[in-house]
Amino acid sequence: MKKINIIKGIFFVSTLALGVSCTNLEEEVLDGYVVPEKAEGGAINPVQFLSTAYEGLRNFQGQGTMFALNEMSTDALVGPTRGGDWDDAGVWRQIHVHTWGPDHNEVRGAWNQLLSQVNNCNLVIFSGSGTASQKAQARFLRAFYYYHVIDLFGQVPYREAGSSSLADPKVWTRSEATTFVISEVEAVLADLPARIVGDPGTANKDAANFLLAKLYLNKGVFTAADAAGPYTFAAADMTKVVQHVNAINSSLATDYWDNFKPTNNTSPEILFASRNSPGNGGNIQCFWRMGMHYNQTPDGWNGFATVAEYYDKFKSTDRRAKNDDASIIAAFGNPVGFQIGQIYKPGGTQIVRDRIKTDANPLGQPLKYTRELTLITSGATLESAGIRAQKYIPDVASLGSPENDFVLMRYSDALLMKAEAILRGGSGTAPNMTAYFARTNSAAVTLDLEGIYAERGRELWFEEYRRNDMIRFGKFLQERELKKYVSDKRYALYPIPSAALFNVNLKQNPGY
Repeated sequence: MKKINIIKGIFFVSTLALGVSCTNLEEEVLDGYVVPEKAEGGAINPVQFLSTAYEGLRNFQGQGTMFALNEMSTDALVGPTRGGDWDDAGVWRQIHVHTWGPDHNEVRGAWNQLLSQVNNCNLVIFSGSGTASQKAQARFLRAFYYYHVIDLFGQVPYREAGSSSLADPKVWTRSEATTFVISEVEAVLADLPARIVGDPGTANKDAANFLLAKLYLNKGVFTAADAAGPYTFAAADMTKVVQHVNAINSSLATDYWDNFKPTNNTSPEILFASRNSPGNGGNIQCFWRMGMHYNQTPDGWNGFATVAEYYDKFKSTDRRAKNDDASIIAAFGNPVGFQIGQIYKPGGTQIVRDRIKTDANPLGQPLKYTRELTLITSGATLESAGIRAQKYIPDVASLGSPENDFVLMRYSDALLMKAEAILRGGSGTAPNMTAYFARTNSAAVTLDLEGIYAERGRELWFEEYRRNDMIRFGKFLQERELKKYVSDKRYALYPIPSAALFNVNLKQNPGY
């Protein structure tokens, strides 16, 4: 790629997130979007940049940035230091115990990744070419990325078409951005295609209705005077949640794990996903490597663990926590889902050993994952402390670049949103949850607000909504197993990265 002229250098890029894909054309940043100077007629290729905006969804598949900020900051996941491994200057521990600051790498990475993709969407939206469908898809994707900026950071920088590239971007407040994003999704809904089962990687009407339901459900949070609450949920907004869920044309998969297998694109309940294919996928392998031991199948990185208090939310019979089908044990030796106790080789009979050799166990100790976990581990349990989890069924045909699509929206989430909205004052009939509970192998629970909160934790684990749920239910700042204190209310939002504050229209979030 030839040299790109970016006004104000790298800090300007960090502020505006003017990410561009590589081409063989010299490019110049103008008005918040890129115009290739040597393209015929000065036009850009909307297909290219729309494809790049879709590929940007793969940023949600890694172990850091959005995944870490949404899951490791909660009661679900922790990244302990294991001797010389996984310290990384304490960045993972800082997320879990709420001590991050404006220079945290994962905070800065999430900000840049999200706003880079907003720019790629703008390249399509502001271009003089492109079909109505392409622009509608780009506007939906931009709204999806904006939703996550609103949720994580509050303030949202934006550029209007035709604005000077020398000027700092304007900035919406959290409330203003919420209003804009809702209006955008409502405006493009009619121009989006109907969802085709088997192709959840394309923006569609069901995905748009899901996003609108999510926005209206959280509107009371996003428009609150204080990001830490209290929150007021207007009955009219909750009714909107119900209406948009009712507009989704979907059904539940018969088996929960159909949503996470290598061919999960065939599941009827996946409304929107980041598309992967063998040899051309994102980093979804993280979901079976980040916590697994080096000697397991698939081999892992022996890092992240699930906190015992979260694991205890599941009943022993709950299929969502343990898929021990014969084919799973034959291929991997252990259940997909949460793993605790002795770990086995494929087939499920021969034990796996760790790498800590002793006189009694010169080949290594039997690898047994434990409930007991500290933020800094050492000694005999250095490699075994903590319950481990795999959300996706490993693709044995392509472990490093698998076929599993990364799920961004599921119908089961929509049903739970509808039930919650009705309990918060929305008008409508509560959803029939019979099929939902039947596939869990666990008895139905009372779906009052506390029951909804608990059920969302069991159903949607590691799907990057836990932080959002904990904040909406007023539980995010509370003390928990490995964070023995109530967090300061500033941690209800992440800080604006320091480099982004070169934009004079951005102000640091309160308390940082």
